[in-house]
Amino acid sequence: MIKKEMIAMLLAGGQGSRLGVLTSNMAKPAVAFGGKYRIIDFPLSNCINSGIDTVGVLTQYQPLRLNTHIGIGIPWDLDRNRGGVTVLPPYEKSTSSEWYTGTANAIYQNLQYMELYNPDYVLILSGDHIYKMDYELMLDYHKANNADVTIAAMPVPMEEASRFGILVTDEHNKITEFEEKPANPSSNLASMGIYIFSWPVLKEALIRMKDEPGCDFGKHIIPYCHENKQRLFAYEFNGYWKDVGTLGSYWEANMELIDIIPEFNLYEEFWKIYTKSDILPPQYLADSSKVYRSIIGEGTQVYGEVYNSVIGSGVTIEEGAIVRDSIIMQNARIGAGAVVDKSIIAEGTEIGEGAVLGVGDEAPNALNAKVYSFGLVTIGENSYIPPRVQIGKNTAISGVTELSDYDNGLLSSGGSIIKGGAAR
Repeated sequence: MIKKEMIAMLLAGGQGSRLGVLTSNMAKPAVAFGGKYRIIDFPLSNCINSGIDTVGVLTQYQPLRLNTHIGIGIPWDLDRNRGGVTVLPPYEKSTSSEWYTGTANAIYQNLQYMELYNPDYVLILSGDHIYKMDYELMLDYHKANNADVTIAAMPVPMEEASRFGILVTDEHNKITEFEEKPANPSSNLASMGIYIFSWPVLKEALIRMKDEPGCDFGKHIIPYCHENKQRLFAYEFNGYWKDVGTLGSYWEANMELIDIIPEFNLYEEFWKIYTKSDILPPQYLADSSKVYRSIIGEGTQVYGEVYNSVIGSGVTIEEGAIVRDSIIMQNARIGAGAVVDKSIIAEGTEIGEGAVLGVGDEAPNALNAKVYSFGLVTIGENSYIPPRVQIGKNTAISGVTELSDYDNGLLSSGGSIIKGGAAR
């Protein structure tokens, strides 16, 4: 048996349905971010920067892209003989074949993996948040309080508090009450979904609660520990942390990277974000190009104009094309003379010559007004937009579209074209 002080369990099975067509073919943690990274790079980098060298990554929904990206963990220095990174999909057991039905159920199904390392502590993480955090400091805090469970928490605006698990604490930060997404919250200290458990406490709670349908940390495990008089403490975090679970917050978090003084800095030497990088040629800016306050990925060629945008690797922006306030993911092509305004364009998509994205006034999206909002145009991966069509706001497109899919060459605001069963 290999003894480890603390191992991390990273929950990365999320479908990310609020990201619409961006997650039709991949799990949310595999979605591109910041022109170079994928969302899962952030918690993985936090682990290695915090000295944690054993990470179990629990996958479920559309795991292929995620598995390929993680590989054997080389970019994060997690290719270890003892520990390292291990991808843990649901698997068939002799008695039954079970999908993970909740966050805690997923961890319960991997008790054997955790027992292999007999850790003193287990760190539970989510794979879909953008932040930098030193988990070692949180562990020191856990030990200093002789805690059974430590929950990372941060203050949120009171009007948003009902979206989170809310912690009520005493003057020593000991948790006196835990409210899961309360209608009338008693405080604004929100759980970040980052937990450190002393291993015997976690194991006992998981076994005891194993038959709860959809067993979940916020709904079942934390309340169980609280009711059983375990010592629960809140670890207050005041750095940058963003749940990029909606198209609006995803777009916003990318745009914050290009602020003059970015609140979230990708360029810090002492806390690097690691990722799997392809061997690509350098970017090329033609004499016809104009680029203002943007991130431009490797291997990207710009012949047109780019303003306030995050452009991934291997993208081509042809002459006369204008891209503003947008996210363009890797290997996309923006045709000559096209205008792209406030759009999210996924990998491998081609925008035809002279097409205009983001026209007119906003209207609610008829397919899913909650997902496709924020005034954005969202286009799924490997899609094709024909030349000279016009696309309104709060729109969604997925698949290879033809001119006949557009009403007189226009997709009005609030409209959607989904080909090949990718609807959300």
